[in-house]
Amino acid sequence: MDIEETIYKYALTNAVEHGNSCQTGSVIGMVMSRHPDMRKDPKTVSQLAGKLVAKVNAMSPENQQEELDKLGGLEERKKQEEKPKGLPELENAEGKNITLRFAPNPSGPLHIGHARAAILNMLYKQKYDAKLILRIEDTDPKRVEVDAYDFIPEDIKWLGIEADEIYTQSDRLDIYYEYARKAIEIGAAYMCTCDGGDFKKLKDNCEACPCRSHSVEENLELWDNFDSMKEGEAVLRVKTDINHKNPAIRDWVAMRIVDYEHPRLGNKYRIYPMMNFSVTVDDHLMGMTHVLRGKDHLANSEKQRYLYEHFGWEVPEFIHYGRLKMDDVLLSTSKAREGIADGTYSGWDDPRLGTIRAIARRGIKKEVLYELIEEIGPKQADATISWKKIYGLNRNIIEEETNRYFFIPEAVKVDIEDLPDDMKQLSVKRELHYNQPEKGFRTLNFKGTAYIPKDDYDIAVNKNKPLRLMDLVNIKIDENTCRYESASLEDAQEKHARIIQWTPTQDSIKACVVMQDNTKVNGYIESDAKELKVDDRVQLERFGFARVDSVSDDEITFYYTHN
Repeated sequence: MDIEETIYKYALTNAVEHGNSCQTGSVIGMVMSRHPDMRKDPKTVSQLAGKLVAKVNAMSPENQQEELDKLGGLEERKKQEEKPKGLPELENAEGKNITLRFAPNPSGPLHIGHARAAILNMLYKQKYDAKLILRIEDTDPKRVEVDAYDFIPEDIKWLGIEADEIYTQSDRLDIYYEYARKAIEIGAAYMCTCDGGDFKKLKDNCEACPCRSHSVEENLELWDNFDSMKEGEAVLRVKTDINHKNPAIRDWVAMRIVDYEHPRLGNKYRIYPMMNFSVTVDDHLMGMTHVLRGKDHLANSEKQRYLYEHFGWEVPEFIHYGRLKMDDVLLSTSKAREGIADGTYSGWDDPRLGTIRAIARRGIKKEVLYELIEEIGPKQADATISWKKIYGLNRNIIEEETNRYFFIPEAVKVDIEDLPDDMKQLSVKRELHYNQPEKGFRTLNFKGTAYIPKDDYDIAVNKNKPLRLMDLVNIKIDENTCRYESASLEDAQEKHARIIQWTPTQDSIKACVVMQDNTKVNGYIESDAKELKVDDRVQLERFGFARVDSVSDDEITFYYTHN
């Protein structure tokens, strides 16, 4: 299928799916996203799309459908219609007021793995008009990063997660103490003073420790004196099945002493709940109906069922999903922290990291993550996300909304000799977006000298290759001179000239682009870029998409998004 037939097919598809009328911009977007090779010649694509859209819009609905079917569009659309869309239904959700929770540990900022849990819960909130609770789980003072108390709300806001209620577990320690005491009183838990090693030997042999047979009164006395004990001297255990096939489930620890200053509480408390105890208490008190969590929590879910049964509480539906991996990116919070400390990474938003703030700083749209997570869903199979997939989805979104500018990486100044008099001062107008003339134009005022990319300069010199400055002139460069050859685009095409971006030397602005590997590319950008604001997304022609990170009087800094 040649380029014209391909565009014709997409124009017909767009028309049939949208009331028998197609839009040029939508057709170009479909073509560019699904046929990357056609991005090399956007003008041809744009011209053909305009012509073919007019042709399709002049057809009757019957003719449009007939033509599309001839090109195989009918079968393609049927496949798309047969493919199930959206998330699967939650089990036992009918007739219930659904309550969900996103419960991160504040060990650092959120990364794309956390985004899966956050977005899945948000999507189900929207699907069921559910209540969504954000709960910061910070009951292990050794695993708390104080900055994360600010990072998490910021990341949540960027992701568009709308929590109905927000809790921090370190504010609720007295509640956990209350339920720990109740667990002792009903015989569901006991104070254990066994040496850790001795208990493990007994547990591994399916034998109960002597403490398990203590009376409620003995356990309450130990509990009341717990705070005066040394770390490791005693723990509170929940009674389970001492013969359980998984030793980790057998009489798990509910409360322990941690002599470590808590970032929020200081040294006010020494007794902290283990995650399985605090989570179970909170999930019950907060009315959780469905819990979405990674399959690495399968054993934890089983542990928690024992506590639910002891208290006679209704067990929520546990939905366990697979691990989320990402190619060529670091998701480990501990390793990232080490790298930041030793200078390997510039911070939590270093573009090499998989944190939400790093992804946001690069200009990736949150809608991309929503589309990815919805597609993966809550299935138990592990999933891998590639940058290629993220870039493709993001490109589909920002292609139509980003203005174009000339950025000259590692700029080389050329003084063009032998220019005709009528070309020594020219104003070149280029559309901000080739397919959206309503966006307006930018103007480059040429006065005989220009900045061009060093790579193109070197090719022109070393390979004796002519260059065409876009919409301006054709030039020939040797080691000493840069000479005007002609103004004709046809001449440039006949000689296979490289068609390159350029900026006038007299009013260009310094620019720096921070790349994916955190290296910097310095250069110049055209003067109309002075109107850009922080967070604007742009397409730097022949270079790639980028997000504006900072703007000063004499320089603009961008973060590279993708090509």
